[in-house]
Amino acid sequence: MPTVAIAPSILSADFGRLAEEIIAVEEAGADLIHIDVMDGHFVPNITIGPLIVEAVKKVAKTPLDVHLMIANPGQYIDAFADAGANWITVHTEAGPHPHRLVGQIRARGCRPGVVLNPATPLAALDYLLDEVDLVMLMSVNPGFGGQKFIESSLRKIAALRRTASECGLQLDIEVDGGISPATIARIAAAGANIFVAGSAVYGSDDYRATITSLRLRAEAAIAGKEEAI
Repeated sequence: MPTVAIAPSILSADFGRLAEEIIAVEEAGADLIHIDVMDGHFVPNITIGPLIVEAVKKVAKTPLDVHLMIANPGQYIDAFADAGANWITVHTEAGPHPHRLVGQIRARGCRPGVVLNPATPLAALDYLLDEVDLVMLMSVNPGFGGQKFIESSLRKIAALRRTASECGLQLDIEVDGGISPATIARIAAAGANIFVAGSAVYGSDDYRATITSLRLRAEAAIAGKEEAI
């Protein structure tokens, strides 16, 4: 299994003091800064663009994990790469040519990944899996933070991990949606190793304690000390 990583999503941060919020979660042990980009078309919400990513890059010491929930992502990959994204993930549902998008991301020196919405089957990855560094599985319908984890995602995570293992791929499986100390053990035991946590971290009184709890529960589950499903 690849290494466990905790990725707080700034979607749940206090944007009035965003720089402080980023520094705080990094000091608390965050491995990545997750940035949810929404355009009001692909998902029913509008968040941030390249200018905010550029501002975050000036503060963050950890890699920026930029999740493009936008229509026509190929038009904006260069802008987000220029802004300082280290990882860029795009939805297979956002256009007809995800293979081309993955190549575009890698050509810009960023780590490429693809994302599947909850109802999108793993078959969408049949001719992509060996081209990407990571797959993100949405465990809520994208658009808003603070949603409840969709339980059927566990079967999907487990199936993807089995496929990756059978193909000999050291694939990172990232899960976004409903991650909390109460859910992370089952998600990790199913096969995920990167966990996007927004409200669970930024809604807590102690960022360090929450991130530490998430990491320890995930590591214990992967080690087989907690049950999967």
